This record gives sequence, C-alpha cells and structure tokens, in this order.
Amino acid sequence: MATQKPNPNVQIPDRDDGNSVVLERKTLRTKPPQMFQVLMLNDDFTPMEFVVMVLQEFFSKDREAATQIMLKIHLDGKGVCGVYSKDVAATKVDQVMDAARKAGHPLQSVAEPIE
Repeated sequence: MATQKPNPNVQIPDRDDGNSVVLERKTLRTKPPQMFQVLMLNDDFTPMEFVVMVLQEFFSKDREAATQIMLKIHLDGKGVCGVYSKDVAATKVDQVMDAARKAGHPLQSVAEPIE
C-alpha cells in the first residue's frame, strides 16, 4: 500500500482557533410517489357484464371482487378499481377506455390523486 504524502498547500492548525467551519451531512429522504386511484364512472348504457370483464382483465380481480366493484359503480355512480403510481394508473385508464371504445360502450374511467 502506498502512503499519501501530505499536501504542502494545506495548512492544518494545531488547535481549534474558533474560525473552523463544521459541515453537517443531512440525509435526504425521498418521498414515496404520489398514488392515484383509478375510477370507473357509471353510465346507463354499458352492460354490467362488460364492466366485470374489464375489471377481471385489466385489474386482475376475481369474479366476486369484480362483481362487487361493478355494483358499487352502478349504485354510487363511481367505484375504485385500484390504486397505482401515476404512470400505471394512466395506462389502466387508457386500457379501459380503449376496450370500451372498441366494444362500442360509453364507459368512462379516470385517475384521481389520493390526498
């Protein structure tokens, strides 16, 4: 191992003369990403069975959970399909809207930030 030679340009005081500056290292804590809930909105035209199929296909819900969410959408006007990061939520909304459009249904889906 090589030893480092002291730098002759750096002056090291023998004692603290009160003019020293001490830097504290602050640990940076990153916040968790903001989460978004994907909602489906009720309409009077989209078949309930189509909503259940979308919940199963795009949100990985089993038949019972998908049926419960579909009923909540039907009765309350909207229902939470899942909670995701912003990019994933936007992708889920796009998937639902694309499937509904291709099937000829007016089903709407939105992503809202969770406070």
